[in-house]
Amino acid sequence: MNSSNTEQHEVLIHASGLKKVYGDFTAVNGINFEVRKGESFGFLGPNGAGKSTTMRIIAATLTRSGGELSILGKDPEVNGPEIKAHLGVVPQMDNLDNALTVEENLYIYGRYFGLSKKFLRGKIEELLDFAQLGDKRGVKVEALSGGMKRRLTIARALVSEPEILMLDEPTTGLDPQARHILWDRLFRLKEQGVTLLITTHYMDEAEQLCDRIMVMDKGSIMAEDSPAGLIKNYSTKEVLEVRFGSDRNAEVAPALRELAERIEVLPDRILLYAEDGEALLHRLSEINLHPLTSLVRRSSLEDVFLRLTGRTLVD
Repeated sequence: MNSSNTEQHEVLIHASGLKKVYGDFTAVNGINFEVRKGESFGFLGPNGAGKSTTMRIIAATLTRSGGELSILGKDPEVNGPEIKAHLGVVPQMDNLDNALTVEENLYIYGRYFGLSKKFLRGKIEELLDFAQLGDKRGVKVEALSGGMKRRLTIARALVSEPEILMLDEPTTGLDPQARHILWDRLFRLKEQGVTLLITTHYMDEAEQLCDRIMVMDKGSIMAEDSPAGLIKNYSTKEVLEVRFGSDRNAEVAPALRELAERIEVLPDRILLYAEDGEALLHRLSEINLHPLTSLVRRSSLEDVFLRLTGRTLVD
């Protein structure tokens, strides 16, 4: 194997039996996973699944209760400061200084890391361009939109040129346009070889951004694979969504179970899983079942999560 391939498959994060317990509550329940250099690795699950706790342990801001963890070949509980120097962290909530300008936030953060004024002059220009905030450099943070603040928070995390960028639910609360702009910035980082760790409970975000996804629920790993691999292994090709009305869904469900590979009865609709959704819809008509509305779509990560946990991604 040549050196470039060796580097590409280098394991930057290795966890074995990783556990975090708070009294009688187990937040992370003995999980095993690896993250390789240059990949985008996602933690997918609802609130309370253990995603953020795992991220905090990796970031060396929370001690583990058990198991082994290696970050860049070092134990975060022994070499925490050294590891932190190679990490960029984007928290769930922006913690920018609202009284400072965009440029001042980047400069002061860089000086905190001990970076020289000469280095920061060039780096700040690069990051302002990356975050599309060049025209806002002299504007105080409090005047920025939510999407601009998120881009600035990511830019700030990149000041020290980290090997691993950790993003905890990076687009929560953003409108669709702001989310897509942020996705584009993250794609660019990945192309530059930055390793991304992303927690999210948005299925489309995980599917768009991640090379591999670890589905978590109640502190445990339910499955791990590429987005396409998860869908292939845990769902059918297509899904037929039908609505008969909340008063009839339970009534017709038994008949539907005989037609589809599996069904999920939700409060507002019924999901029928099959290889050919249109053929299944035609079959409903043949047995005189006529839904109020119907939709045939491809399987998604939300269907995977529903199968693994019995609930949708966002409860």
